[in-house]
Amino acid sequence: MTTRSRGKIGERRSTSILLTSAAWLVGLIFFFPVLWMVLSGFKTELDANASPKLFFAPTLEQYETVTSQTQGLLSFGEAMMNSIVIVGLSTLIVMILAVPAAYALSIRPVRKARDVLFFFISTKFLPIVAGILPLWIIARNLGILNTRLVLIILYMGLNLPLAVWMLRSFFKEVPVALIEASQIDGATLRQQIIRVMLPIVAPGLSATALLVLIFAWNEFFLAVQLNPVDGSTIPIWITTFVSTRGNFLAKLSAASTLASLPVVLAGWVAQKRMIRGLAMGAVK
Repeated sequence: MTTRSRGKIGERRSTSILLTSAAWLVGLIFFFPVLWMVLSGFKTELDANASPKLFFAPTLEQYETVTSQTQGLLSFGEAMMNSIVIVGLSTLIVMILAVPAAYALSIRPVRKARDVLFFFISTKFLPIVAGILPLWIIARNLGILNTRLVLIILYMGLNLPLAVWMLRSFFKEVPVALIEASQIDGATLRQQIIRVMLPIVAPGLSATALLVLIFAWNEFFLAVQLNPVDGSTIPIWITTFVSTRGNFLAKLSAASTLASLPVVLAGWVAQKRMIRGLAMGAVK
């Protein structure tokens, strides 16, 4: 190996080390607020409100408080169950509707497919706050105000365009020859989707479902406006720990950590499929 070749290899290694270090630094900067939230949940209110300290005597007092107390009219378990039911059902319905829609817009494009796609994305143009009054009136007239059903319907409408656009890009990566081969073998449309296409785009389905779940789980504005009492979700339950009397930072951090756990666990379980799904279509 020549000296010039060794120099190029050394330069590449140095560049790789610098890029890796920069990536870790950026990652730690973004992760630090989350880490501080988790640490604060194990502190006493005195330690949490004092000057920042990394070394302290950990305690589970705040977690016992937030899980045992009933904030407002709902306990932690009731708020968690509301979120699980609302988010779970809305995500399931979104995926059931998005799969055939994405198929129709990618494999067998319908007439004026571009107009259909534009219509989907145009639903994101209007700020949700501009439509809250008519939504509230419609929900009241239908008798579903302050129920889980109203949030399931709205979360489905909010996340369906995102799911259709994502799944369409994944379906377009399925080889046409594979679909034609299944047609020659006599596969029906249902068999083509379930047995041929879905196994191929499974990582994309996982990535889409997880993103839809995260957006629905963290949604606050509609939940607080249309579901303030009986159907309160986890984001609303967290805000009940904010007090004008102060000394709530540790309890708020503990409640926020508990609220984040389901989504973190879902992301951890689906991380391999999600990364593969988000990478689909990047390289042909």
